[in-house]
Amino acid sequence: MSRTWRKSSYSDGDGNGECVEVSLTRDALVRDSKNPSGEVLAFSTPAWQRLITWLS
Repeated sequence: MSRTWRKSSYSDGDGNGECVEVSLTRDALVRDSKNPSGEVLAFSTPAWQRLITWLS
């Protein structure tokens, strides 16, 4: 399955290239845009929603 990755609008605010990308389908995947083939964090939908609420 092909995923669409979106960059955080808050990433790279200081120009150092640090970006987070998220792919949302049935679950939420998070990766480092500088290393797209590297490790990916996976969250269930409820866990992702709790994380976003906690971060807000």
